Amino acid sequence: MGEEVRGASPEGAGRSRHRQARLVFVRGGGTTVLSQQVVPYPFHITRPFRMYPDHPDIATLYLQSASGGLYRADRLGLDITARPGSRAHVTTQSATVVHDTGAFAARQDTRLAIASDASLALHPDPMILFPDSALDLDTRIVVGPDARVIVSEGFASHDPTGMGRPFSRIALSLRVETEDGRILVNERSTLDGATLASPASPMGAYAAYGSMVILGSVDCRPDIGVLQVAAEGIGCLCGASPLPNAAGLAVRVLARNGGVLSTGMDAVFAVAFAALFGCAPARRRK
Repeated sequence: MGEEVRGASPEGAGRSRHRQARLVFVRGGGTTVLSQQVVPYPFHITRPFRMYPDHPDIATLYLQSASGGLYRADRLGLDITARPGSRAHVTTQSATVVHDTGAFAARQDTRLAIASDASLALHPDPMILFPDSALDLDTRIVVGPDARVIVSEGFASHDPTGMGRPFSRIALSLRVETEDGRILVNERSTLDGATLASPASPMGAYAAYGSMVILGSVDCRPDIGVLQVAAEGIGCLCGASPLPNAAGLAVRVLARNGGVLSTGMDAVFAVAFAALFGCAPARRRK
């Protein structure tokens, strides 16, 4: 376990959690193993599972939170490295709740490095944004030649009191670059909770949003039409298109609520996983 460190918070926010988790996957003995793990509270992981008898080189690992979600001024970071030849699937046990953060947003930084001939799928459950919560999600991905990557994220608004109060805002940032520093994808967006909850919402009647990037060579990418049909069969609205610089594919999904979004994203993920990993994803144990 890594050392727990309480970092300085923004002035006026009180003391908050500053934590950094790190996982390193390597290939060894015909399979994928964890060669390094630094997992401070509130992070928690399971042991790697071998869920594919016909593909014993794929390791599946569950990333969990032991604290009940994200709170005011939290600063959490996750670094995952996949060394050459490794094949890893990282998922979560359940959705993560973002509580009322007041004037001090929670932040989660994800840093992924996938080497040549390595495969990594990071597919967490959507975030659940409670009233007056604010969240910054920053994802940066570094890919080597022939790397295969699936990364998803999503969120849904939920008021446990049933009064329909909106979250404050969510900011999404994604950058994909090569190992020599060439930027392939760079995008940012900020969504206001009150606007999304209004009759003029750009999401229309939908209350949940998910996105996925599928990175890899053209010959291993799934068919865009199949991705869309998979999500729409669950009742979601889905669009997919090529990313700039021939980096891969981008998928956007809208759903009525978080439950439908989670099921729809799982359907899209199953198509992408089969294309990049060569087998259907195993049923996740929840």
